[in-house]
Amino acid sequence: MKFRILFITQDDPFYVKLFFEEFFRNYKDLDEIRGVVIAQAMGKKSLFALANQMYNFYGPFNFIKVGSKYAIYKLLPIFNGFLNGAIAYNLNQLCKKYQIKVLKRQNINSEAFLDELKTMNLDLIISVAAPAIFKDRLIQIPRYGCINIHNAKLPKYRGMMPNFWQLYHNEKKVGITIHEINPKIDDGKILLQKEVEVEPAETLDFLIKRTKRVGAHCMMEAIDMIKSGNIKYIENDAKEASYFSFPTKEDVKKFKAMGKKLL
Repeated sequence: MKFRILFITQDDPFYVKLFFEEFFRNYKDLDEIRGVVIAQAMGKKSLFALANQMYNFYGPFNFIKVGSKYAIYKLLPIFNGFLNGAIAYNLNQLCKKYQIKVLKRQNINSEAFLDELKTMNLDLIISVAAPAIFKDRLIQIPRYGCINIHNAKLPKYRGMMPNFWQLYHNEKKVGITIHEINPKIDDGKILLQKEVEVEPAETLDFLIKRTKRVGAHCMMEAIDMIKSGNIKYIENDAKEASYFSFPTKEDVKKFKAMGKKLL
């Protein structure tokens, strides 16, 4: 039988789409992908709380710059019909270009969604910046479980914004990890790890974009390992773990004081 893969992600026009562009362009068996689930990204945050968090992170000038760019990304797909879909401005259009089904769901752990997944006879679910924690019942549905891509060399830099924190701590290389998902955050067994050199004067924005594209190739390699059964797990020792939350305004000030740039 054909291997059956489902992605769970969010509709982030800045970075997530870059992963899928690279993946769809290079993966040799796109007919294995049963769909891409775009889950609700805001979680428990209100729109105001989310905007305030972004304002504190970017500062006034960059907040306007990023906000304007986001608004343009939201408007461009509306006019894409005049261009006959020549350019995919969001993930939904990108999936349409490659004839991949898109499912938009609010709660990936809901009873209704789990029942829907059971009918799909899935071999693997892949999280790419999925905006919710996978609970046990979801993890147990696919034949080979669920895997996630995390942009750090686990067990270090678990949690949010790993590329920011690796730059913040002056790492010369940043990690990319493909790991199995369990109910704990970034805690599952590691299938594959790569390191990427940090380029001189590289901005956080550019580093995230670069590692998203590299990560797509790491994910292809991990899928091949699962399909062949040729996996040599790497230890993800919780005793060696470090965990980071979303950077505060003070964290960003220190980041900039070190001569580092967000954009």
